[in-house]
Amino acid sequence: MLSRRDYLKSLAAAATTTLALPEPRAFASSATIAHPAPKADSMIVLWMAGGMAAPDTFDPKKYKPFEPGLAVADVISTFPAIPTALDGVQIVDGLPEIAKVLDRATLIRSHVQADLGAILHSRHQYHWHTGYVPPQTVACPHIGAWMSRVLGPRNPVMPAFVNIGQRLEGIGENEEIKAFTTAGFFGSEFGPMNLPYPEQAALAVRPPKGMEPGRFGSRYANYKKLLASSPAAEFTSDYHQESMLRSLENAHRLLGAKEREAFDITLEPKEVQEAYDTGRFGRGCLLARRLVENGARYVEVTTEYIPFVHWDTHDNGHDTVARLHKEIDRPIATLIRDLESRGLLDRTLVVIASEFSRDMIIEGRPGGADAGDQASSPKDFLQKPNHYGQHRHFTGGSTVVMFGGGMKRGFVYGKTADERPCLAIENPVTITDLHATLFTAMGISPKTVYEIEGRPFYATEDGKGKPVDAVFA
Repeated sequence: MLSRRDYLKSLAAAATTTLALPEPRAFASSATIAHPAPKADSMIVLWMAGGMAAPDTFDPKKYKPFEPGLAVADVISTFPAIPTALDGVQIVDGLPEIAKVLDRATLIRSHVQADLGAILHSRHQYHWHTGYVPPQTVACPHIGAWMSRVLGPRNPVMPAFVNIGQRLEGIGENEEIKAFTTAGFFGSEFGPMNLPYPEQAALAVRPPKGMEPGRFGSRYANYKKLLASSPAAEFTSDYHQESMLRSLENAHRLLGAKEREAFDITLEPKEVQEAYDTGRFGRGCLLARRLVENGARYVEVTTEYIPFVHWDTHDNGHDTVARLHKEIDRPIATLIRDLESRGLLDRTLVVIASEFSRDMIIEGRPGGADAGDQASSPKDFLQKPNHYGQHRHFTGGSTVVMFGGGMKRGFVYGKTADERPCLAIENPVTITDLHATLFTAMGISPKTVYEIEGRPFYATEDGKGKPVDAVFA
């Protein structure tokens, strides 16, 4: 089994190798690939980082409230179910606002994660965001980078790929987080603009005091010299050096553009700010709406992955998820209503997803890999309130929720078992096929391929991803 240390070493080696690669070029056959007509122009991924438990969110099962001595086998969901605007479909109590807009959504209740040999958040998040199982010999592009590279910007001034809410430093496991939050071999110009604090996003696009065009030109010239003379230059291809310079040019163009006001959420009316503001994630949803309105192609808003924090509920899971319900419910519902009222929802694909689900008893999936079980709660009878909740990683069945972007309204696809183990028992959807579905919605063929040192690299692994046609309107 790959240790965490070996895993990090392999990622570092891949990153160094990537910088030395020449320009990724589309195969001649790519020109003949028939790209689907796009149903969406932009995508917002609402990333529930850390493992969002489907039974405590969008796929409720049998419920019993906590009491000392409660048999774990008698309860799967730790929240009761409530009706939604979609007839016959329930989600859990705690998400009443999302319940009101669920008639605009497609729910895939049979998303499954691959057995990667070990259940590590970093590995599963890398797999979900790139479509490839780490480690790889090259750094794989994030799906947002694919959107940026293949489709280009919707607005030449706006960054095509923006990542909101995830700090990359000082929070633990930051190397693994960085590993998939990049453009990989495509080059830095197609990578994300990282905005960990949405309320401070305006500062990121504000010219430094005293900067004028001439001064920037001088800095730019010096940067080019520095890049060429750096000891790392011999390990960096001309393509990647030029990509870094184009990134700087893109940033400077935004500094002087009126669209930079999109990054300032304080320009929204006070009542709008309050509707979104349940915390950093809620403010991120507001920022995402403003960026999409102004031409961003792909925006990801995360609840932020920090080991044993937020959705990583190894202890005190019920109370933690109750707090998270309050943080995500109103902002997500407000985002959907706002996009709809502005005529943007039909062309904006909004996706709620996580790296895997959770269970109170089962670690992994029956017969599959586990994570060594880091939960302290018992598997037979619950004695303390902090034992009540979903503590163990479960990769056998989770839920993805999609709004707009050409998806059916008020549709449920797939099913998980009503009794433990809650495996996907109807129409399982792998990450490869989910990616094919997202790419197809955006007008990118899942078979899109680039040549890296004479080898093909596909948008979906080996070009084999098949879109779930049933979910499209």
